Amino acid sequence: MAIQIYNSLNRKKEEFIPLNPPIVNLYTCGVTVYDDCHIGHARSLYIFDCIRRYLAYRGYQVNFVRNITDIDDKIINRANELQINWQELVETYIERYSQDLKALSIEEADFEPRATENIQEMIVYIQGLIDKGYAYPTESGVYFSVRKFKGYGKLSGQSIEQMLSGVRKESDESKEDPLDFALWKTSKPDEPFWESPWGKGRPGWHIECSVMSQKFLKTQTLDIHAGGRDLVFPHHENEITQAEALTGKPFAKYWIHHGLLTINGQKMS
Repeated sequence: MAIQIYNSLNRKKEEFIPLNPPIVNLYTCGVTVYDDCHIGHARSLYIFDCIRRYLAYRGYQVNFVRNITDIDDKIINRANELQINWQELVETYIERYSQDLKALSIEEADFEPRATENIQEMIVYIQGLIDKGYAYPTESGVYFSVRKFKGYGKLSGQSIEQMLSGVRKESDESKEDPLDFALWKTSKPDEPFWESPWGKGRPGWHIECSVMSQKFLKTQTLDIHAGGRDLVFPHHENEITQAEALTGKPFAKYWIHHGLLTINGQKMS
């Protein structure tokens, strides 16, 4: 019996046919380690662990990557709030995350790369987007020029006008368009930073997943990219945009999004 997958990209059920059977390259967005995991995270981890195990049961060779975001505004703010070093905060919550996985009998991924371990690859990726005319540097960082990518909105099903109506006016006046998103952020004084051609800073959230998924799965087109429904826009939309702008190839054949654990109608977070 064929496996059927609801593909968020096409909004319909499709027969699952990997690009190079029996190999299946699967990537899921992991945790941002600024606090303890909650049961909403557990739901996501459990669902994709089940999918991975089922694909293996059906005879596929699954290469599974699940990242860890270990540098982010939330991490910096939390460390400042607790008055501890951001690296100490990160190590504490990665250890607790590992304990949670063991307690739930969720298997480790084949690779669980940290963002901070792949900064140089992100810098090369961003420079490639600048060279192709899709990104531009400013005093506050490097931004992707959304309107230059024709397919923006194809995952979320939104038009540019719809997205624009939901964008709040930001204090950063250096962006050419309110929709443009950060690939690289210039670090403020006393914030962690890495050297780059655009000054001291750190990567944006979206670029991390595009770079690490393609690097560790050794492909420009994934079989499956997965995550929570709350990541469809802007995170996954932006991942598709920057990846396909750079490579000219589809970023992922199938997109799987799980529903959210809600309490009184609100997402648990």
